[in-house]
Amino acid sequence: MRKDYINKVSEVHLIYRNKQKASERPKVSSSLEAYSILKESWSNQIALCEEFNVLLLDRSNKVMAFCPLFKGGISATVVDLKIVFATALKARASSMIIAHNHPSGNLKPSTQDVNLTRKFKQAAELLEIKLLDHLILSPDDNYYSFADNGNVL
Repeated sequence: MRKDYINKVSEVHLIYRNKQKASERPKVSSSLEAYSILKESWSNQIALCEEFNVLLLDRSNKVMAFCPLFKGGISATVVDLKIVFATALKARASSMIIAHNHPSGNLKPSTQDVNLTRKFKQAAELLEIKLLDHLILSPDDNYYSFADNGNVL
C-alpha cells in the first residue's frame, strides 16, 4: 500500500461506555414500564415537536441506554434507520424499543408510523436484534403500544 493514502483515509472508532452495572439497570417487562422510563427521559419539548428516541436493551431486557436520536417539527421527524441500528450495534444491544411522540396528543398511529415500524421490524430481524415495541407518547401522560395492540409486531 502506498503511504500517501494513510493520511487520506478516515478512521472509525466504536465506543460504548457502560456507566452502570448490569444488575442495577431497570428491567422492562411491559409497555407501561417502557413508557415510564421513556417519559422520565424525554425532553421537556414533548408538546412542542416530534422526537424519535430509542431504548436499547440487553439479553435480560434491562435498559442499557436511552438514545435521543431525532428531532423534527410539529407533525413529523425524519428517522434514519442506519443511525438507529449503528447505535444499537455499537452498544451491543440484543433488543430495542423505539418511540416517538405526537405533540397533538392524538395517539392513533399514522400510515407512516405503521410503515416505519414494518421497516424497523425487517431490519431488526436481519441484524438479529429484537424489536420489542414501538411506543407513541402524548403530552397528556398517555401512550400507544404497537405490541399491546397487535399492530405489525
